[in-house]
Amino acid sequence: MPELVSGEAFLDLFRQAEHTAYRLEVRTSYGIPEEDEPYCRFLAGDDPGLDWFEPWLDLMRAETGKGKRVERVRVIDEPPSDYLRFELWGTPYNLAAGEDIRYLARPTASALDLPGYDYWLFDSRTVARLQFGEHDRFLGVLLSDEPADVLRHVQWQGAAWHHAITFEDYQKENAPPQ
Repeated sequence: MPELVSGEAFLDLFRQAEHTAYRLEVRTSYGIPEEDEPYCRFLAGDDPGLDWFEPWLDLMRAETGKGKRVERVRVIDEPPSDYLRFELWGTPYNLAAGEDIRYLARPTASALDLPGYDYWLFDSRTVARLQFGEHDRFLGVLLSDEPADVLRHVQWQGAAWHHAITFEDYQKENAPPQ
């Protein structure tokens, strides 16, 4: 069984990438310990603050500042789950840090036959398949650089990106009626 990569070793994948990091997000919730308290505050209608988010945003600013692209496609339901609403709240901060995040309706993702799991793709050479345990807790990633596996994920990336819409367009399409 391949070893799970997590913590700083996982973050080093972003530092070591030369050009791109792309993520497909298909889950409706994520159990990340650093987010537990801010997520609870968000659900209670309070400001979650940004202290917990700053390490990620700092990393994204540093890497995109080097000219790297960090892209995501988030598969989203209508209405979005509570966790996806939390992600929508945080998206402007991700965008300001240099990430490019797009949204794809779940029925479209299904029609495209995208995988039912999250992954990062680094420089179209390395796939990092996210692993989750009990209560949606993030455990780490399994890495693959096997050419056929990478090619399959690159093809999914292209299909998802082609059909996804920007955060701004998502907001326009899903704005409450006036």
